[in-house]
Amino acid sequence: MADLAPLQGSSRTDRGSTEATRWRWRIFAVTWLAYAGFYFVRQAFSVAKLGILEDPALGGVLTEQVLGVIDAVYLAAYAVGQFLWGMWADRFGPRVVVIGGMVGAIVAACVMGVSSALLVFGGAMVVQGLAQSAGWAPLCKNMGSFFPVRQRGRVLGLWSTNYAFGGLAAPPFLGWVAYSLFDSWRIAFFAGAATLAVVLLLFVLLQKNSPYDAGIAEADEPVAAAEEPDQPVAAAEKPGSAEESGPAEPPEPRRTGLALYRETLRDRMVLTLGAAYFLLKPARYAILLWGPVLVSRRLPDVDKVGAVLIPISFGVAGVLAPIVVGWLSDKLFGSRRVPPCVLALGLLTVTLTLFMPLTATGSVPVMIAVLAVIGLTVYAADSMISCVAAVDFGTDKGAGTAAGLVNGCGSVGAILGGLLPGFLSGGVLFTGFAGAALLAGLLMLPHWNRRPRTAS
Repeated sequence: MADLAPLQGSSRTDRGSTEATRWRWRIFAVTWLAYAGFYFVRQAFSVAKLGILEDPALGGVLTEQVLGVIDAVYLAAYAVGQFLWGMWADRFGPRVVVIGGMVGAIVAACVMGVSSALLVFGGAMVVQGLAQSAGWAPLCKNMGSFFPVRQRGRVLGLWSTNYAFGGLAAPPFLGWVAYSLFDSWRIAFFAGAATLAVVLLLFVLLQKNSPYDAGIAEADEPVAAAEEPDQPVAAAEKPGSAEESGPAEPPEPRRTGLALYRETLRDRMVLTLGAAYFLLKPARYAILLWGPVLVSRRLPDVDKVGAVLIPISFGVAGVLAPIVVGWLSDKLFGSRRVPPCVLALGLLTVTLTLFMPLTATGSVPVMIAVLAVIGLTVYAADSMISCVAAVDFGTDKGAGTAAGLVNGCGSVGAILGGLLPGFLSGGVLFTGFAGAALLAGLLMLPHWNRRPRTAS
């Protein structure tokens, strides 16, 4: 390390390695918390809907249909932002983009807590969508900069539990504060904003953009050979390597956004990931946004509380899935990301196909089990495609752009996930989702042995 006295032999290497490890887990913690924190503002609108629809002061202005349109507006803005902010993170670093997104999300939430005017709500949700989309791709790039390829499956798999956790923890917390403590739907927005403000402060104090900014070595050494789809990339493990000791290299000059996108779009694998994620995302969002309604349709004897609680199995399995699939991709498949994705998509296809006949029994345990399997498989493929594989194949220089492009494609699919359940019957809906999952798996199957261009 540059700021330490010269050390002899292995002691210097050990000290440098310890410092690098400490920084990596610090970045892991603060970025995990950052993305989970975004959900406490993102879910505020969902929690507030219960009070909004029962508020006599609104006079029927914010009806179910209007709230649905506002959701669609939010998702459209979120999709647009995904294509922008990943590229900005590659140009200017994740820090400025994520901080800007957090500030925008907090301001938009506070505006929605103050005013219930339709145009104000709609405008604030556009801002909220753009602000929320500043989280994922930049934070994925931030993590990819600190962790080498050989660890990313396990590490980013564990890290990807942030959005499943946020989706599980935020609604009950916000609902408890808004309705049990204050009996006001407006408080849901303020409670979410206050939570994210605390996370923002921690992010400002603890985050660094790259190993260079932290004064440690880069996570990966460059590999001279070009990517070979069917051959593993050799790892360079030498005493005193860049990962263990020596000063970090300064970052390269910034490239234009057009150059970043041009380079990213030349990679067939990134385009495949984007197409697969577009096909996968509707199923996940349909259950996230319509889960209680879908349960109520299939189990008419279950009351409203039960219909809300049963889909929790989907979210719990979603927390476990990224951990399992990340470990498998590193240990069983040698840092190949496609095999576990294809296997998860295959099982998801079968489960979605059988959803209607299995749930026709009217059994609550069967419904819980089916939703858990869907959650396990959809989140396994989701976390691998949107995070680990996008960062790997985008490489360190273009990880933000690649993650943004892939997630932008997925966010367009998410709009369909929010809209289609309101127009299609269960049989048509789940058959369509099964077909989409099958097509996603077939698109990725030819890349079974593909590895990223860097490995360590």
